[in-house]
Amino acid sequence: MTDFILVRHGETVWHAENRYAGRTDVALTPRGHAQAAELADWATGAGIDAVVSSPLSRARLTAAPTAKALGLAPRIEDRLLEVDFGRGDGLTRTEMGKAFPEGLKAFLNDPVANHLPDGEDPTQAATRGTAALKDLTRELPDARILVVAHSTLIRLVLCRLLNIPLAAYRRVFPELHNGARTELRIRAGRSSLIKLNAPCTPAVPAGQ
Repeated sequence: MTDFILVRHGETVWHAENRYAGRTDVALTPRGHAQAAELADWATGAGIDAVVSSPLSRARLTAAPTAKALGLAPRIEDRLLEVDFGRGDGLTRTEMGKAFPEGLKAFLNDPVANHLPDGEDPTQAATRGTAALKDLTRELPDARILVVAHSTLIRLVLCRLLNIPLAAYRRVFPELHNGARTELRIRAGRSSLIKLNAPCTPAVPAGQ
């Protein structure tokens, strides 16, 4: 049995305008760095055996405080890169609607059959991301592994491992919160979703 704690990287400078960040190396905001610190605080005592991240800096910088706190060497896994959004990278949805209106309409109708113009086929992204996790289960059986990656890639991998049609990833998992934990358990080749968007800080009781 291998438990994965899948974490979307901390907030970036493109977050406020909801720009699509694919392969562009976008910087974390101060809040994003704070979310990385909160993740490290949570991870202390959480039984984490390995820390793995996408090679993009927003993921590496989110994973680094946890690896340091746990005394682990962070591992970089190229197959955890975010989906390449092609001509959509760096644009808001409004800007996409002006640049390629028919392409955006098709994408919103079926984001897998009609991925963004010049972008990566989400089926291929799901395959590489899933392969990365399966390789980790073979290498580190019975481990708890923290994986810091990206919103679209994680959602595609969840769909693939949970036998959900890939085309439904935007509907079934409409949002992964920055810095939040999504926990996935793989046992005997079967996957179970344990938690989704769990915060790394205790909830504040109402009225406080």
